[in-house]
Amino acid sequence: MVEVKSRIALFLRTLGGGGAERAHINLARGLTDLGFQVDIVLSAGEGLDLWEIPAGVRIVDLAAPRVSASLPSLIRYLKQEQPAALIPTLHYAIEIAIAAKILANSPTKVLVPEQNTLSKEVKHHEKKIHRRLIPLFVRLLYPLADVVAGVSQGVAKDLSKLSGIPLDRIQVIYNPIFPDLHIKAQEPIDHPWFKPGEPPVVIGVGRLEDQKDFPTLIRAFSKVRKACLCRLMILGWGPDRPVLEALIQELGLADDVEMPGFMKNPFPYMKQATVFAMSSAWEGMPNVLIEALALGTQVVSTNCESGPDEVLDHGKYGALVPVGDSDALAEAILEVFAGNGKLIDQSWLKQFTLQASTRHYLKALGIAVHDKKADLIC
Repeated sequence: MVEVKSRIALFLRTLGGGGAERAHINLARGLTDLGFQVDIVLSAGEGLDLWEIPAGVRIVDLAAPRVSASLPSLIRYLKQEQPAALIPTLHYAIEIAIAAKILANSPTKVLVPEQNTLSKEVKHHEKKIHRRLIPLFVRLLYPLADVVAGVSQGVAKDLSKLSGIPLDRIQVIYNPIFPDLHIKAQEPIDHPWFKPGEPPVVIGVGRLEDQKDFPTLIRAFSKVRKACLCRLMILGWGPDRPVLEALIQELGLADDVEMPGFMKNPFPYMKQATVFAMSSAWEGMPNVLIEALALGTQVVSTNCESGPDEVLDHGKYGALVPVGDSDALAEAILEVFAGNGKLIDQSWLKQFTLQASTRHYLKALGIAVHDKKADLIC
């Protein structure tokens, strides 16, 4: 076992506005809460203004023009700082982290947490070269990591098939949900749609790209809007915004759909919405779905690979509909509007807490920690 109070490094390309980045920020918070020294090591120090970096976390900017160019600097970092563990996320930060450990001849343990259903991600990647390179690098480098994990059972199974790593060698470690979720959700909203007596609001959150399939949500909302007065708000940014705006105009929904962009704190909107709707074509483990449940908001989701079925316990805590089926998604939203929602068992959500996730990471790494508050050894 490694001694407590060790330094742990989290490696990312940049701090963009995605769920994987938020998961790493949350993990940094969980580790510092337990007394660890934490470095967030960035290939390029972009996106810092998007996040509240936990107190005590050190930002290390390798200032590389691209993630592959950060390899020499990351090797130097490992030799100088000798962290007990290095946890990278997303491609190609993961591959660079594994290569840096090998080339530095470092005792640092590298834990790879695969965030997405990789076969789906590769298939839909916009660049053909990455469709070939990512599977190749995964098969070559992932087996060299000290610990390989998936953020859901589905991700682990998919990763095993793609990488050739036996499934029993791949751990499942859920991403931690936002630690101050309920406090953040109490912040006031200065928006007329959320005033008392206003029509119900459907909310979606995510990057505006193919994976999230917001066209299906917009088409579903169009059907719901014909049945009753309601509104749709989509929080997030991304390359598909012009396409989505054109679809909203085409369907005559301009007065009832808003896309305010990325928000540091989406939780008050999620809490006050009538329905949280997720229309993704594929996922890894959708944290926003868990967070909506934790806030007590009714949820409906596509039954995509992977994660929604695990989060919603096979439909017990929210409707699951086929991917791309706007009719089924509309029916599920209308069921909630009619008062036929699902009761949420808060004890079910304990497995997704920051404390549970952080301890699982430490256990996988063989790092012992004594939690005085809970009097437990991870």
